Amino acid sequence: MDAFLHRLDPEMVVVTATGGGERAGCLVGFSSQCSMEPVRFVVWLSEVNRTYRVARDADLLAVHLLARHQHALAEVFGGETGDEVDKFRRVRWRPGRGGAAVLEDAEAWFVGRIAGRVPGGDHVGFVLDPVEWGGREPSGTPPLRLGDARAIRPGHPVQPPGG
Repeated sequence: MDAFLHRLDPEMVVVTATGGGERAGCLVGFSSQCSMEPVRFVVWLSEVNRTYRVARDADLLAVHLLARHQHALAEVFGGETGDEVDKFRRVRWRPGRGGAAVLEDAEAWFVGRIAGRVPGGDHVGFVLDPVEWGGREPSGTPPLRLGDARAIRPGHPVQPPGG
């Protein structure tokens, strides 16, 4: 599979979750539009990630696109773990629909109601129905991609213990 997977360079997104009185967020490399009518989007969260644990109790998730030059913001959500630090004290954010945490410096974002959860190996797909969205005027700045984020060391293990 390496011959296939190493050619991919998907956009990275930051997913934030608010549920059970907690707030969390992480950098995600597995996400995609998954329906045209109605428009739906799926984000895949690692089961070892704190954001996944918070998202299990959430009704809504927020998904944010970053520009390539926003590496420092990506580092906060990809290189730290919410088990040890409050990432939201390090970034500008505001409450969105239903209390979702919206990052104010994202290039584009949406809040989606969780329409379903799909197991998929060591990740769970959260299928989202967009209910609120926004963003800046397109600037021509390329989005942050996997290749741009490879140097970020994950803030938590990539696999479950013993995995």
